[in-house]
Amino acid sequence: MGDEQIMQEVRAGNVGKLEELFDRHHRPLFRYFLHLTSNRALSEDLVQEVFFRILKYRHTYQAGTTFRAWMYQIGRNLWMDQAGRRKGEVALPENAGEFSSPETLPDRQLQNKQETALLHRALAAMPRERREVLVMSRFMDLKYDEIASILKCEVGTVKVRVYRALRDLGDRFYALGGERAS
Repeated sequence: MGDEQIMQEVRAGNVGKLEELFDRHHRPLFRYFLHLTSNRALSEDLVQEVFFRILKYRHTYQAGTTFRAWMYQIGRNLWMDQAGRRKGEVALPENAGEFSSPETLPDRQLQNKQETALLHRALAAMPRERREVLVMSRFMDLKYDEIASILKCEVGTVKVRVYRALRDLGDRFYALGGERAS
């Protein structure tokens, strides 16, 4: 059964079905928050709050809306509320530095770790809006139309924002590394 069908049942009062949606989506939602906050405990709390709000506001879910986009919209609103109260930081995935195989030379492994640290610093230094669109598009693998639905803008706008955010990230990465972007 698809997410949208399950959510329609939840909306109709079969709230026990929310558990199935939680099982499907709590890990990706946790990773989304972890990328935005760098705080595991806060990320876990935010996931719980999102599903609480899904239950509380289930009557607002509209047929034809993708559940995933609706869920991330709730999550984004919640994060924006939190971000106003906290200074946001960003975390790369735990395996982000694992660009090398066991056969990689130690000096290359060190370089990979240094580049990962620079990337982390560059991403953390970005404005919240640019960091968010990168997290959605690159780490969460959301489609541009889903991001557009979450951000309430056109798909073309999302493409421009992703392009600009990637360019900004590259500039910051090279500036931190003491090199010039080409």
